[in-house]
Amino acid sequence: MLYDYLLLDHKSKEPLYAQLYGKIKAAVEKGHLAAGEKLPSIRHLSESLRVSRTTVETAYQQLCVEGYIQSSPQRGYFVQEAVHTSGHKPGVIPQITDEPGPKVRYNFGSDWVDSAHTDSKLWKKHVRQVLNRQEAIASYGEHQGETALREALAAYSHSARGVAASPGQIVIGAGTQPLLYLLCGLLKPEERRVAMEAPGFQQAEQVFADCSIPVRFLPQDQDGVTIRELEASMAKVLLVSPSNRLQIIPMARRVQLLQWAERTGGILVEDDYNGELRYRARPVPAMQGMASERVVYLGSFSKLLLPSVRIGYMVLPEPLLKRYRKRAARYNQTASKIEQLALADYIREGRLEKQLRRLRKLYAVKSTRLTETLRQMFGPLIDLSLQETSLRLLVTVKNGMDSRELVQRARTYGVRLQEARNREGCVVLGFAGIPVEEMAPAVARLKEAWLV
Repeated sequence: MLYDYLLLDHKSKEPLYAQLYGKIKAAVEKGHLAAGEKLPSIRHLSESLRVSRTTVETAYQQLCVEGYIQSSPQRGYFVQEAVHTSGHKPGVIPQITDEPGPKVRYNFGSDWVDSAHTDSKLWKKHVRQVLNRQEAIASYGEHQGETALREALAAYSHSARGVAASPGQIVIGAGTQPLLYLLCGLLKPEERRVAMEAPGFQQAEQVFADCSIPVRFLPQDQDGVTIRELEASMAKVLLVSPSNRLQIIPMARRVQLLQWAERTGGILVEDDYNGELRYRARPVPAMQGMASERVVYLGSFSKLLLPSVRIGYMVLPEPLLKRYRKRAARYNQTASKIEQLALADYIREGRLEKQLRRLRKLYAVKSTRLTETLRQMFGPLIDLSLQETSLRLLVTVKNGMDSRELVQRARTYGVRLQEARNREGCVVLGFAGIPVEEMAPAVARLKEAWLV
């Protein structure tokens, strides 16, 4: 019986999951567990050993990583051929290394999504259908973006985000950065003074720097950028993300910002990245729908579809639209025509709305699970802040390490995460890409990395 080898010492300083990992590993290497043999389920083993499911799950995950056992969906965990390794003691999770740097086993990056929950089969189907339309793929695309997609986006963005836009106002591009470059080219000399919320948005900052446009970073109160700071900056363009913050910009402050734009002739650039993905409450309508003549609206689909599908869109108010139309024929379209047409069909069939409903449920589960796991393993040693539509947690670790050291220590244990800008001792854990079942073992690695 497996339990003969699983006598755990609850008084030992060695973590229970590490003891369990070492016992099962040794049983496999000595032949006490044969290749192909099924292990008890996580629930069954946790009850039998009187330990938490997280303990068993963490041990099983490490054994899977090292090739001792294999997880089979809907079936369970099975022993693989014995793998004889040397160099680390049983029960100690080794440092994962791989030239030129440590190998990533658990990815808390914000630049990917959980492939198990993407609509990839359906997306491939729509792409294949477009590829079979010879007349559609044998020509260059429209400069402003395919009409079919702009029509679908006008209807979708109005119903999902309250955006007031005709297809003629929408410009398609390969993500936010190319669209911002285009916008910078439309600004008059007296308008080339930009402000944005601190700590800023690096990709946008790079665009403005490339276009020789100075940027002023504005401090915020609990409601966002204050009108006093905005007016003092003498900016003519304000880049703001009303929904993509720890706390959304309330309606009263939104009205003040719109009044500033109307009074000064300023332009609000509303970056609505993932605005429709709010899952703890109903999404707040876009500012653009409140005053469409003063707001440039930016939207994208990286977390709704796949990050590799580089399609974003920009809604231009009439004054900027007139400037754009004068030069539109001189701009090449940066987004794939094939993907644009596939996305148009995907939206028209209601697939995007269904995917959105699925993802809201998924990200609600993921954020709750990650928050609970972090608090369970670290307790008062961390402070957490949820950035809901960014799909990430800000974690302040009170162990004396700075942000860079926290990231580097995590990486040596195979966990990828990011530093939080302008927040000492704080890191960013994105949860869009990491599977739910990997969260506990990943956090266990962080605990080993940081509590030294």
